[in-house]
Amino acid sequence: MSESFTIAQLAEEFGITHRAVRFYEQEGLLAPARRGNRRVYTAGDRVRLKLILRGRRLGFSISEIREILSLYDSEGGEGAQLRHLVGKIRERRVILRQQRADIDAILDELDRLEGACTDRLLDAAD
Repeated sequence: MSESFTIAQLAEEFGITHRAVRFYEQEGLLAPARRGNRRVYTAGDRVRLKLILRGRRLGFSISEIREILSLYDSEGGEGAQLRHLVGKIRERRVILRQQRADIDAILDELDRLEGACTDRLLDAAD
């Protein structure tokens, strides 16, 4: 018999809540088997959950993750999935670099504003 996991085992292994696992199931990203009222996850479900969580950490949306995972099952298989993922990674990198530039600009502006305010406080104290 193949290896199987409970929701509690997966939640503990990945440091997430049972609710998070059920959310990914509700979103159609996981499809565990059922034994009565219990969910039974396969090794494949475990791998999918690992990929889902990696995608979330990298900032991908649920729909982007769904798209990437669905490509694996398509005619193009893993090659199509990997090509698509490389494109998504490149897009994400561009977005993150722009966000970093925006944050740096805001921090510079805050530094200038704080300096101006501090100078005015010192002038007012004299």
